[in-house]
Amino acid sequence: MRVLGVDPGLTRCGVGIVDIEPNRRATLVAVTVIQTPPDQALESRLLAIGDGLATLLDEHRPDAVALERVFAQHNVRTVMGTAQASGVVLYAAALRGLPVTLHTPTEVKAAVTGHGAADKKQVTAMVQRILRLDAPPKPADAADALALAICHGWRGASSPAARVAGESAASSPHLTPAQQAWRTAEKATRARRLDG
Repeated sequence: MRVLGVDPGLTRCGVGIVDIEPNRRATLVAVTVIQTPPDQALESRLLAIGDGLATLLDEHRPDAVALERVFAQHNVRTVMGTAQASGVVLYAAALRGLPVTLHTPTEVKAAVTGHGAADKKQVTAMVQRILRLDAPPKPADAADALALAICHGWRGASSPAARVAGESAASSPHLTPAQQAWRTAEKATRARRLDG
């Protein structure tokens, strides 16, 4: 599965593309940050984000898009900019018939680090480790976009078809501690649903 993750923002929109194998091994495909100047007209900024995203979608042809869910903050202006950038992502994906899944920051942190309250430094370090990178991805928007893609890919890998293909992955030496924690949490959730 190839996933394009987006950490939306008007000034910096992080985009990370990751391939996820059935055993959950993740490999970096591309990562970038689409930047727009704050003094530029809003419509021009959104157009630049849309054009940059369209180029990446058409070049790398992901199977799915993972987008950070916009949540309420004290700074309404920041929330509006994030929501507007998210709208551009949703439009570009829908135009290509791609499914989009929204993930909360807590969900992404838990998937990548095994702890929903992890800080940005911990997330960046785990993304570097999971993707076997020589250096941490920078800036933070790039690392967050990659974390979103990894989170979605691992969740997608827990679908029934993928579980059949990678059933023995729980004991695979390729799983990181965070991946093992995520798989354990998924199994516990499934068990609670069956019992309840």
